[in-house]
Amino acid sequence: MPPPLLLSVKDAMVRYSELPVFEDLSFNIHAGSRIALVGKNGAGKSTLMNIITGVQDLDEGERWEEFGVSIGYLRQDIIPQEGQSVFDYIFSEIKHDERELHTYKVDIIAEALHLDVQTQMTILSGGQLRRAGLARALVEEPDILLLDEPTNHLDLEAIEWLEGYLNAYRGTLLCISHDRAFLANVTTQVFWLDRGQLRVSPRGFKYFDEWSTLLLEQEERELKNRKQAVALEVEWASRGVKARRKRNIRRLDQMREMRDKLKADQSAHKRATAKIELNPLKDIEASSKIVAEFYNTHKAFEEDGKRINILDKFSMRIQRGDRIGILGKNGSGKTTFLKLLLGELEADQGRVKTRKELEFSYFDQKRRDLDPTDSLRKTLAPGGGDYIDVMGKQRHVCGYLKAFLFDPARAQDKVSQLSGGEKNRLMLARILANPKTCLILDEPTNDLDMDTLDMLEDILSQYQGTLLVVSHDRDFLDQTVTKILAFEGNGKIDSCIGGYSDYLEMKQGKTETPPLEKTKKSPSKPQPEKKPLKKLTYKLERELNQLPQKIQKAEAEIAALSEQLADNDFYQRDPDGFHDVTKALAETQTKLERYETRWLELEEERMVPQPGVEPGT
Repeated sequence: MPPPLLLSVKDAMVRYSELPVFEDLSFNIHAGSRIALVGKNGAGKSTLMNIITGVQDLDEGERWEEFGVSIGYLRQDIIPQEGQSVFDYIFSEIKHDERELHTYKVDIIAEALHLDVQTQMTILSGGQLRRAGLARALVEEPDILLLDEPTNHLDLEAIEWLEGYLNAYRGTLLCISHDRAFLANVTTQVFWLDRGQLRVSPRGFKYFDEWSTLLLEQEERELKNRKQAVALEVEWASRGVKARRKRNIRRLDQMREMRDKLKADQSAHKRATAKIELNPLKDIEASSKIVAEFYNTHKAFEEDGKRINILDKFSMRIQRGDRIGILGKNGSGKTTFLKLLLGELEADQGRVKTRKELEFSYFDQKRRDLDPTDSLRKTLAPGGGDYIDVMGKQRHVCGYLKAFLFDPARAQDKVSQLSGGEKNRLMLARILANPKTCLILDEPTNDLDMDTLDMLEDILSQYQGTLLVVSHDRDFLDQTVTKILAFEGNGKIDSCIGGYSDYLEMKQGKTETPPLEKTKKSPSKPQPEKKPLKKLTYKLERELNQLPQKIQKAEAEIAALSEQLADNDFYQRDPDGFHDVTKALAETQTKLERYETRWLELEEERMVPQPGVEPGT
């Protein structure tokens, strides 16, 4: 027996400015369904959501819903009200006599989403507002829950919690998301909006690529057969037709209709199967293998009288061509780490060094580099003109905009008129035109559609410079990086070779409890001792122990020499002495760099496990 029908739409038509968004739209939503709603930008996903909620009226057709069915909707944009706390906002759609039943859930959900329920809504950031909206949708527990990009601005821990919560959710779920891993984990059905038509797959998003590819290949075969049939009709018409015969006139009209319809369908199929393509990235000029170093770096902040450690004796070396994924909870230090690397912050102790020739291209998730009053054309070509340099080649601004899914007719639109996803695409278009030797992407996947994500993954796979990506999109990290830095909070940072899946395996291996410890420890069977990491030779160990003193001494000498050179009259008073001090300063700086590099080399060698020992033991 099929599950109960909760909502049905039949033969619906919706027009915007006399142009139909949907024609003959029909679908059913049953109790317990877990539906992924997918489609290109502008395919009508938001319109379909509004049809389900009843906000969007139908120009034609019928909408039916079971009596008493409740529908909740997490929207993209949330407008806070003055004087309203997070707690009040979460309860704003719940009847007063039912609030007591839901109070316990508020604490559970708010804690999982890192929300303080007493905070005023007007002082929340955009990401916090999104989490407050998600909390309200989950607390309401509607019969049909509609989620529009629920993972935006959530860290991985919160995303994994949300997956578990939704998999245990008793209601019906319909979700829009660019996060492939999230959709694969929570859905069992797909609604695919494709060129005004709704296609339904009875399997979850995990199988979407396979299923959609089969449909498009079948469509391509049908178009070829139609093309052959139209060719026969055109050949018949070219032999000459007696116009006086009505059947011949009718056949000619049918041939023209078939030809026009085939041409339109071929164009639509070409657009549906087209991928965003750009020329391969130009080679990044070779530089020294080591491009940046963190040496014994400390960084902390004071908040509400408490000291929050971000980095604690942190040391690492970033080499040319490294592809590093950065993840962690909000506030764990990811952005601080990037600002230290960019030189926007200074370490409290220790050093952060970058090579002088290292240049950064930085994608800022807050989009501060975009001027809302500029046009799209001016953003890409601030100097004016119709052409911009894209990886060494001249391209027309409108053609380049089109490659990033913008209608060229919008080239004069203001940045302020763009949606969040469109602003992200515009920033990516500007940065990827000529990426520098180090590319930093801070949450680039937020609000992007899957086609743009595919394009971004393809471009990054060709990028030969140094790449750092902050993201909570697990599939994106698996596709783009070869090393993970996980900020665990309180200055603790774990590293792992590989993508997110490798980090997850490492993390599970560390936390997995042996069977004996899960129940009761047995005194008769002692646990095996952990094998030590690689031990340095006496000579190397002694060298390592002496290096911090040498580094400290060199730093003191550099400070003293720099103080001498700061005297404006030094050169006039003693030219030879000035040259001697300048030479000594350069030699001491070189010596310090050699000490720091050697210290990092020995530390890395010591951290290598002995043969046969698993990493992390």
